[in-house]
Amino acid sequence: MGQTVFSKIWASHLLAQRSDGQSLIYIDRHLTHEVTSPLAFESLRTSGRKVRRPDLTFAVMDHNVPTGDRSLPIADPMSQKQMATLSANTSRYGITLFDYNNPDQGISHVVGPELGLTLPGITLVCGDSHTSTHGALGALALGIGTSEGEHVFATQTLWIKKPKEMEVRLEGEFQRGVGPKDAVMWVIRKTGIGGGIGHVVEFRGSTVKGMSVEQRMTIANMIIEGGARTAIIEPDEQVFDYLRGSRYAPSENDWDEALRYWKTLTTDNDAKYDASHAFQVGDLEPQVSWGTNPANTVGVTESVPTLAEFKEKADLLAAERAFKYMGLKGGEKITDIRVERVFIGSCTNARLSDLIDAARIVYGKRVAQGVRAMVVPGSQRVKRAAEQLHLDQVFTDAGFEWRNSGCSLCIGMNEDKLGQGERCASTSNRNFENRQGPGGRTHLMSPYAAAATALTGTIADPRHFELASDVELGLGGF
Repeated sequence: MGQTVFSKIWASHLLAQRSDGQSLIYIDRHLTHEVTSPLAFESLRTSGRKVRRPDLTFAVMDHNVPTGDRSLPIADPMSQKQMATLSANTSRYGITLFDYNNPDQGISHVVGPELGLTLPGITLVCGDSHTSTHGALGALALGIGTSEGEHVFATQTLWIKKPKEMEVRLEGEFQRGVGPKDAVMWVIRKTGIGGGIGHVVEFRGSTVKGMSVEQRMTIANMIIEGGARTAIIEPDEQVFDYLRGSRYAPSENDWDEALRYWKTLTTDNDAKYDASHAFQVGDLEPQVSWGTNPANTVGVTESVPTLAEFKEKADLLAAERAFKYMGLKGGEKITDIRVERVFIGSCTNARLSDLIDAARIVYGKRVAQGVRAMVVPGSQRVKRAAEQLHLDQVFTDAGFEWRNSGCSLCIGMNEDKLGQGERCASTSNRNFENRQGPGGRTHLMSPYAAAATALTGTIADPRHFELASDVELGLGGF
């Protein structure tokens, strides 16, 4: 029987198996950050252990870094302490750190791919659930906890139960103003927040093949919200071109050998999956979340569901709680909902292509009165690239705040937070209660839809807006 790309990578990294179903796999790359690493490092220190392969470990400051003026002191004591602790720990163990003022600082799931730390066929771990993002480049990428992080630090290995395999096929071409974020929200809406539990999801199909690498990262990132253990996509010429010349990718002398291996990382025609789903995207409209989990989603032309639509008692109780928290009533049109905040950023949608999508909507227009809108690039590299294209001017002319890179309002562990009851159109990945700040209300959507919403002050259909051309944005055919 044929093998999937996941099974091929798994087999090449498998070291041992236990009778309880746990497998020991070798880890090629370990990413870490300031929030989940302190206890792991402290346990190493107290036990007298070393980091086995500091050359394969890379640290970033991302979760709670301020995204405002970096010439100012860090105001939040916890953020300052965690960042200082990471700096001390990486210095102690000889680990490369992209710190607060490093020109390559950014969100780990943006920095890893753009620097070539993420490569096809490797195993990669990070203390963050959205590590699945790196699977878009054909890596086996796993989010891990603090104790698992300590194990990887000390041994460069990980004990894990082999996931089952799920195929998700996306076929067709998107409408104008619709994209990968809408597709993955649709998949989660249809399969549920538990639909992928215990599985690695392999995205396949003509839609996926037609996506850029950055677009693939969006769907690999957010399928975690459907319960998946991780996600993976076959690497192809788009991935190889994306990586070519990046700092940590194989050098010129080793490139050809690496490329020969990467081209073997395909799913065989006779490979079998434990579950399969197929979706057509041609008629898909922009998707917007209304509740407090990503499956609470409707199309932009639809209304918030009524309580009568929930047949199971558990679903009914969850909906009642979501309506109360979100301050909504069943039956409201989604486009009648007003917002006070708009956030374009996060490891889901803060890459250069995401900012270009939003700029196409925003160009020559103004943010609605009473709306505070911000753009937070995923890395300082993305920020500089956008500024070279003058996208920062497009946003600031429209009334957006243009900030430095970090997780920012996605997680609210820094100065970027929603106030009690504030409603936000967000390109992030989670709309849980209090995720963006105590009492904050989050509506997930694409960069297109968030930009359109910023201009109207109510949740908007981006298909109703003209998109600025490459010539208007000065992209030179980007």
